[in-house]
Amino acid sequence: MLDPAQRAAAAELLWTAEHDRSPIAPLAGTYPGIDVHDAYEIQLLNIRRRLAAGATVRGHKVGLSSKVMQQMMGVDEPDYGHLLDDMVLSGTNVETARYCFPRIEVEIGYVLGKALPGEDCTAADVLAATECIVPTIELIDSRITDWRIGLADTIADNASSAGVILGDTRVSPDRLDPADIGAVLHQDGEEVARGNTSAVLGDPTEAVAWLSRKVASFGVRLEAGHLVLPGSCTRAVDVRAGDSFRAEFAGLGSVEARFT
Repeated sequence: MLDPAQRAAAAELLWTAEHDRSPIAPLAGTYPGIDVHDAYEIQLLNIRRRLAAGATVRGHKVGLSSKVMQQMMGVDEPDYGHLLDDMVLSGTNVETARYCFPRIEVEIGYVLGKALPGEDCTAADVLAATECIVPTIELIDSRITDWRIGLADTIADNASSAGVILGDTRVSPDRLDPADIGAVLHQDGEEVARGNTSAVLGDPTEAVAWLSRKVASFGVRLEAGHLVLPGSCTRAVDVRAGDSFRAEFAGLGSVEARFT
């Protein structure tokens, strides 16, 4: 475990890496004692810094929500990061130069109509509280060189969050099954990835319930109006300037992103 000064120093490294677009070495090499608790505290240091500068919390994202990714990281549960208002992007002109190693993931999003309970939150609670499901493309990025991340790296780096692009469609969760939505990602008109929301813990609603229980231990609630991204149902795809993407969701519509 790290002491407060080490956590602050690690947070500063990540802050500078993001703002200067100058990736850093994995944190475990610089701080061998770092653990998951340290990583969440480092994440919160930089989130509080952004909030103090005027940003507001728009929601949260769940990462490592597939069994394959959990096995790769040697963990048995997901992780999470914050979504701030300045991370909600227009899909018409996303500047790749703002990021270090941008990638996109295809996800549904849950827009909450009321706050979720904390420690005892269930999937049924999530569905009852969800105002609508929305198609999204999540933009992820790593401030760690070449995505050479361990668990502590991605958690401390706000779960590798960078932004989210929302589609126009809004569908009530009682009009579709969030656990069985097929999705196809096209890049410049060609299919590059295909998946189903069942890849997210078997049911992405379970990922949202997990998140509500997890953040409750930090004194945080998922509030009405929050957007929650439960995890990707396809592989991540690298982004380069000039790329154009369209993600299509069965029964839910589509969302587009163009990168310059």
